[in-house]
Amino acid sequence: MHALRSPAMRPLSLSPTSIPSRPLCFRFLALSLPLFPNSRSPSKYLARTTVGPRFCVRSCGSVKAKPSSELRKREGGGSEPDEKLRALRELFSKPGIGIDAYIVPSQDAHQSEFIAECYTRRAYISGFAGSAGTAVVTKDKAALWTDGRYFLQAENQLNSSWILMRAGNLGVPTTSEWLNDVLAPGCRIGIDPFLFSSDAAEELKEAIAKKNHELVLLYNINLVDEVWKERPKPPNKPVRIHDLKFAGLDVASKLSFLRAEFIDAGASAIIISMLDEVAWLLNLRGSDVPHSPVVYAYLLVKTDTAELFVDSSKITPEVMDHLKNAGVQLRPYNKILSEIENLAKQGGNLWLDTTSVNAAIVNIYKSACDKYLNKNSKARVQDFIGRSAIPSGVYRASPISLAKAVKNDAELQGMRNSHLRDAAALAHFWVWLEEEINKGAKLTEVEVADKLLEFRSMQDGFIDTSFDTISASGANGAVIHYKPEPGSCRVLDVEKLFLLDSGAQYVDGTTDITRTVHFGEPTPRQKECFTRVLQGHIALDQAVFPENTPGFVLDAFARSSLWKIGLDYRHGTGHGVGAALNVHEGPQSISFRYGNLTSLQRGMVVSNEPGYYEDHAFGIRIENLLSVVEINTPNHFGGIGYLGFEKLTFVPIQTKMVDSALLSSVEINWLNDYHAQVWEKVSPLLDGSARQWLWDNTRPLPIQ
Repeated sequence: MHALRSPAMRPLSLSPTSIPSRPLCFRFLALSLPLFPNSRSPSKYLARTTVGPRFCVRSCGSVKAKPSSELRKREGGGSEPDEKLRALRELFSKPGIGIDAYIVPSQDAHQSEFIAECYTRRAYISGFAGSAGTAVVTKDKAALWTDGRYFLQAENQLNSSWILMRAGNLGVPTTSEWLNDVLAPGCRIGIDPFLFSSDAAEELKEAIAKKNHELVLLYNINLVDEVWKERPKPPNKPVRIHDLKFAGLDVASKLSFLRAEFIDAGASAIIISMLDEVAWLLNLRGSDVPHSPVVYAYLLVKTDTAELFVDSSKITPEVMDHLKNAGVQLRPYNKILSEIENLAKQGGNLWLDTTSVNAAIVNIYKSACDKYLNKNSKARVQDFIGRSAIPSGVYRASPISLAKAVKNDAELQGMRNSHLRDAAALAHFWVWLEEEINKGAKLTEVEVADKLLEFRSMQDGFIDTSFDTISASGANGAVIHYKPEPGSCRVLDVEKLFLLDSGAQYVDGTTDITRTVHFGEPTPRQKECFTRVLQGHIALDQAVFPENTPGFVLDAFARSSLWKIGLDYRHGTGHGVGAALNVHEGPQSISFRYGNLTSLQRGMVVSNEPGYYEDHAFGIRIENLLSVVEINTPNHFGGIGYLGFEKLTFVPIQTKMVDSALLSSVEINWLNDYHAQVWEKVSPLLDGSARQWLWDNTRPLPIQ
């Protein structure tokens, strides 16, 4: 829907002194390239991003980025008028706006990874459709930042009005550095505060202050929305209840846990803005976002009440009863700011995770607290447990993140069951693909991905894919985040490696699996690289480690075999996975980035996905999902327990790709035992050619 806005409403500074009502519209977009290296942004490949700062290398000297317009001039093309930019710039000087530049990120108000089409503002204004990027528009310039996954795509999609900033390349400035360079001191830079986390907005404010620029928070207008003609409507599919047999814990119990946490922290309420946290806490699932079964909503939990801010048209009578039974009241989505303000007026201490809660909410609360203090400077009130209190924020990480990551028995069983059905779907798919290849069929990467979706959709409880399938033949496999597109994708080549990274959302679980195969005869080089990736996969799978071990400690297990011949890969080894929720969740990871000190705990689910990528040639990745389990060791040094992994994924690993001479007897036994488990667990779900394919591909390797 499109909201009516008052033209007289003035933009607010970072510490607003007046609180406008939020217009009747949604504020959602998707993950973009992070603006700042310290901002938290959950990525589909949280474990697969490149080394170094998460945005770009700091500028060195006077190196200049090459504009996309320069590329076109060399091709004989001239400057192209951009009506979207012209319309956007016209708004800069409107009453109540008055800005010199505007930043358009890809994030939504909830820091979501995947987004609905109607919230792709950055893609609309720039024409660049990649999943990661940040657009910055001044009165006479427009620049777009993206990373190396998308340089070629951005060159093709940006018109000559845009400068392409190749983030990560030497000499490419950050957004704030560029603004400080191209703008005269003392300018006003506008953002939609709903699309920036509080931490990101604070970092931006500090960075541009070096040139005396002011950060202007435009609460009541998103400039891209104003110029977006025929904008798609927001999603409005109904919310559904996540059955207790899959959730394992009722809403009342989860709310009791949460209230105990924030009372102990000295808070009287907490705002939950991450969509998967809202879904997990309330045992709800939705269809608002592709690949993620969530619904756009905020949840405000107080000591004795809870309020869900959501579009009520999505709430069925069954869901309404479910919420009422849990003591949860419905409020309009766009009333979140006014309720946050009221909470401060009542002296409430609000728990805020500033890495994920947007700047609009945090600053509204801070402003309302300042008003409360000014009004009650000599008064003292008693909080809900009798302590002297004044309203103030409790700034901590969300307690739901870790609670959600540690799966209960029902959630783990749902993950096991869904993985077996997914394995059956993959068996049907692989036998079909091999038969088509043997018949000489010319299949594109997109056609293969579509056929896999068809097989998965036949399985009980299938809902959606868990991310865009990476169907990559030959050199495309070396592009870690490759996404095939109709018209430009490759035809599968029998003489080249094929990498397939895919996953699904089922009613009871979430899957994510990668296999790399060859339809002909792999080269010795390919077999050696594959085998060393497999050795790393086995080493991590077999790891036993003490409690309180963070994931980064295990990362080297998966790399050691590659390191021995001077090879490596530029992504982490594992990311967390939700239970019938987001395919990438924190706080845990297995990565060379040692800044994440979250320890792996029993019940967590992580991916095990080492790889190797040879530019312009091939890519290799082997991925299973694992759950963390207790290991009964003969000793307990220091009086602590030890942990290891249980496999969740059961799909054959192509033995044709293995150079068994490189494997130890222990590693061969691991592979043979794994394939025995695959046959035992998955064969009862198959018959005919799919069952025969599974038998053929789970035969043991001889131990040398």
